[in-house]
Amino acid sequence: MEQAIRKADVLIEALHYIRQFRNRVTVIKLGGSVLEDADTLRDMLLDVVFMETVGMRPVLVHGAGKAIDRAMAQAGLPVRKTRGRRYTDAPTLAIVSDVLQQTAAHLERTIHELGGRAVRLHGGSLQALYGQRSFVRDEQGMAVDLGFVGEVTRVDRDVIERFCHAGVIPVVPSLALDPQGQWLNVNADTAAAAIAAALQAEKLVFVTDTPGILRDVHDPESLIPTLDSEQCRQLVQAGVIASGMIPKIEACLESLQAGVRKIHIIDGRVKHSLLLEIYTDRGVGTEIVSSAGVQARGH
Repeated sequence: MEQAIRKADVLIEALHYIRQFRNRVTVIKLGGSVLEDADTLRDMLLDVVFMETVGMRPVLVHGAGKAIDRAMAQAGLPVRKTRGRRYTDAPTLAIVSDVLQQTAAHLERTIHELGGRAVRLHGGSLQALYGQRSFVRDEQGMAVDLGFVGEVTRVDRDVIERFCHAGVIPVVPSLALDPQGQWLNVNADTAAAAIAAALQAEKLVFVTDTPGILRDVHDPESLIPTLDSEQCRQLVQAGVIASGMIPKIEACLESLQAGVRKIHIIDGRVKHSLLLEIYTDRGVGTEIVSSAGVQARGH
């Protein structure tokens, strides 16, 4: 009986959040090892199906970096990156496109197996992301041409919202189409941030291989539960937020400035971390709010 009561207490705790976030969009960027481990991915997608079932409107955005690296190695192609961005020539783009479409199809299929409904938004009338070629600067400040690499300039909000309203989970691979009809490889973090901003999402969740933002990267117990925009900038300046986390934080801050209410960074390797972060008082990762007074966790 006590165990049953505890389960009921969990549901009651979640009820407040279910009501609060009903009919609100949450953009979830899947990354890291969650895409590599079948059981972990299935658990994460079960969380996503639960969210849609209780009235939230999840949107999935994904890359497939490790799978792309493996496919390129099998094809005998070198992996070239500048400041974390993959150089993408025509042969590389063909592999990137193929792997991303396979990943999207797998996500769609698994969601269906779990009792949900999903649709891949890629190509034709279902294309969601449009962009233009972009450049990065090297350590000397010189512009570097990365080939068919781009940034998102427009999100087809209507096509995404149409499926969300119908109870179908959109699955968006990180490929954009330029005005000439050329596919572009875009960073999945910035793609997710662009989608969240376009939809004025309630939440943007980055599913990663880390517990969140740590004061000491070697100490998981140093997790920072809540930060605002200004505190994030201070941690970047202090070197606490460094290397690959910096582009993610930059995407977070741009999203907040564009109207997204909260950003969450969670560890996808923790079972049901998505539900724990959204539907419990304490959460399990780091949430980032604007400096303009959005309430922090637990209030």
